[in-house]
Amino acid sequence: MYCIDAGSIYCPCHLAETLNCVACSQLSGKKFCQCKNWHGICIYEQFMSNGNKVKKLRETYTSYILKKEMPQDNLCIFTLKAPENLVKELTYPGSFVFMRGEESVNYYDVPISIMEANTDEIFLKVAIKLIGIKTKKLFQLNKNEKILLRGPFSNGIMGLSNIYNAKNGTSLIIARGIGISPSISVIKNLHHNNNKIISILDTQFENNFAKEYFKEYSSKTIYCSVLDNGNLTEEFKLILKEIIDSENINIIHCGGSDILTYKIIQSVDESIKFSCCNNAKMNCGEGICSSCTSSGNNGIKRLCKIQMDPRDLFENKEFI
Repeated sequence: MYCIDAGSIYCPCHLAETLNCVACSQLSGKKFCQCKNWHGICIYEQFMSNGNKVKKLRETYTSYILKKEMPQDNLCIFTLKAPENLVKELTYPGSFVFMRGEESVNYYDVPISIMEANTDEIFLKVAIKLIGIKTKKLFQLNKNEKILLRGPFSNGIMGLSNIYNAKNGTSLIIARGIGISPSISVIKNLHHNNNKIISILDTQFENNFAKEYFKEYSSKTIYCSVLDNGNLTEEFKLILKEIIDSENINIIHCGGSDILTYKIIQSVDESIKFSCCNNAKMNCGEGICSSCTSSGNNGIKRLCKIQMDPRDLFENKEFI
C-alpha cells in the first residue's frame, strides 16, 4: 500500500499542509520519520524547502470534441483533441481525468477513465455511461464543442504493481459494462510485456464498443453473461475454471463493479495476482473531499491516493 503521487511532481500535495499525508509520517502528525515506502526523495524535505506549500497543482486543460459516437442511448464515446503533454501523461493503466463542459461550473467535474491516449495523432478517447446529472451534461455536448479536462490522475486501477510485474505469461481479462474502457490500457501494457491475453467480456452492452482493441491485443475473446443478481453465473464459473485449470495465469484483471471483483477474488486461488477498477466515488481526486474514503482496521484510506492490492482492498468487505 502506497501513495500513487509519492515522489511525483504533484508531491507534496494539499494533504501535507494539513498533516494528513498518506506517505510521510512527519507530515501526518508524527514526531519522527518512519518511512516504509521510499520513492527516491524525502517528502518532508521537499515540503519544507518549498515553504510548507503544495509543490504543484494539477491543471485544467481545454480539449475539443473531434468525434461523438452513441453506440447505445446510455453510452457515449468521445474522441478529444487535447494538449500533447496531457495525452502523454495519460498512456498508463489507471489514467483518468475529471471532465466537464466549458460552460459548466467546477462541481460538474466527473472522473472518467481514459480508454485510449494516442501519442502519434495526439487525441484521447473516453467512454461515458449515462448514470446521473454530471454525465447527462456531457452527453449534451457535440462535435467541435469544448470539454475541460483536469488531470492527469493515475489511481483508476488497483493492483498496478501486479500489472507491471506480469511478463511473458498468460493474463486473463474479465470486463463488464463501462469497466471495459479502463481495461484497454491494462491489455496494452500486458501485451507489451509479452503476455498472451485471454478476455472474457460480459454481454451487458449489446455492442462491444471496444471490440477493435480486443481484436488487436487479445488472442482469445469469450462472450458470456458474467453476473446475475450479484452472483457469478454458472456459465461464467465453468469458463473461468476451465481457463485457470488449462493455463498458468499470471494475473486476473477485473474491469467491472466491486461486487464482481469481490466474487471473483473469492472464487480463485490466492496465489493468482489481481488487479481491478478503482470504483471509489471521487469529487476532487486530491484526497481533500473525503468522498472516496474507506474505513477499516488500518484506519481511513483515501482511495484516490492510496494504491493497494485488490485482495487487501476487499478483505473483510461486506455487500448488502
